[in-house]
Amino acid sequence: MKRLLTSKLFEWKNKPNRKPLILKGVRQVGKTYILKEFGKSFFPTFHYFNFEKQEKLARIFEADLTPKRIIDELGLFQNKAIDIHNDLVIFDEIQACPKALTSLKYFQEDMSELALASAGSLLGIHLGPVSFPVGKVDLLTLYPMSFEEFLMAINEEKLLEFWKEISLATKIPEFIHERLWNRLKLYFIVGGLPEAVSTFSRYQDSLPMAVQEVRIKQEELLKAYYADIAKHSGKENAMHIERVFKSIPIQLAKNQDGSAKKYSFKGVIPDVNRYSRLAGPIDWLEACGLIIKVPIVHSAQVPLSAFTKENEFKLYLFDVGILGQASGLQPQVLYDYDYGTFKGYFAENFVAQEFIYSSNSTLYCWNEKTAKIEFLQDLTGKIIPVEVKSGWVTKSKSLKVFAERYLPPYRCIFSARNLAINEDRTLRCYPLYLASRFPL
Repeated sequence: MKRLLTSKLFEWKNKPNRKPLILKGVRQVGKTYILKEFGKSFFPTFHYFNFEKQEKLARIFEADLTPKRIIDELGLFQNKAIDIHNDLVIFDEIQACPKALTSLKYFQEDMSELALASAGSLLGIHLGPVSFPVGKVDLLTLYPMSFEEFLMAINEEKLLEFWKEISLATKIPEFIHERLWNRLKLYFIVGGLPEAVSTFSRYQDSLPMAVQEVRIKQEELLKAYYADIAKHSGKENAMHIERVFKSIPIQLAKNQDGSAKKYSFKGVIPDVNRYSRLAGPIDWLEACGLIIKVPIVHSAQVPLSAFTKENEFKLYLFDVGILGQASGLQPQVLYDYDYGTFKGYFAENFVAQEFIYSSNSTLYCWNEKTAKIEFLQDLTGKIIPVEVKSGWVTKSKSLKVFAERYLPPYRCIFSARNLAINEDRTLRCYPLYLASRFPL
């Protein structure tokens, strides 16, 4: 499956001041696959070392962290010499060997000509027992597959070609709008984890079988995430972290027809109702990429970060497919979703994903008195309000209040409606499937 991050990997390869690369991401997001495909496509040879599967590799890093010795011994280990000027070396599951992570510093200082790419779970890289080589590595993050990548994976080339060319001036034919909406509903079910997408693609000629197989795969993935939580956080911490994770879809589902509410601490863990007691598990989940945290601001001024409160935020899951599985929501319910307001929190979770994964920027939510806006985007110092509607209705009192108070250059609504822009372009109604294209 093609991934958009490949172009960034190519840019990294050709950087004159290239450093060792760390490709971060949650488990099962496709880090190994994309690095191997990158090695096949852009290097004469690549050398792959997995520190979790090949535990003996760790011994090579015990004597010292001299790059020349390490590369020579890795070549002996695999019985194949490594050309440091032309080949790609991949360190996979690098979090399983803390000294290998530390060694990246010395590869940057003493062997900068080597293209060295490593991959690791966010769990181990940020929470492991070793200091991170700050300033000595290049960093990229691989997220779940976006809606655009999903269209590529299910062979919707023509539809994707049209989607890429949409601009503010485009008139989207109704039949194309309906087809894109239909594919978006499938994405709500499948999500962006490569194994789930691959499963759907394999069975998509029979939709009932495809979604059934997808849910089975998602259940396996969810269990694997819970196992990772237990492995990396300790027994007592794991219980609290898992409770917080499970509480997010429950809280989102309580607001089916409106926007997601501020995350509530009450009832998540028995006898705990304060942020200070839940801050650790929430920070842990955010650090390992399993949740999206959106701070709430009560004043839309630059910088938005200055107007946040530590204990006021919304929480979403990192993938809508996992959200559906964790919610226990039957795929048919989402597939029958026909421009209505039902399950609106899926639309909001989806937009949050697409915004963050496409721009890697921080999202904010605005709330003043009774007026609420789902997301604020800071575009070169201009705050743009973005409201998310799951159905056809696009009237918004809150957007009007925001516009009168802060005078944004324009305001946006994402909904089930076709693309519609008013004459002076101050109100822009985008279909939900264009979230990652924002701003057009």
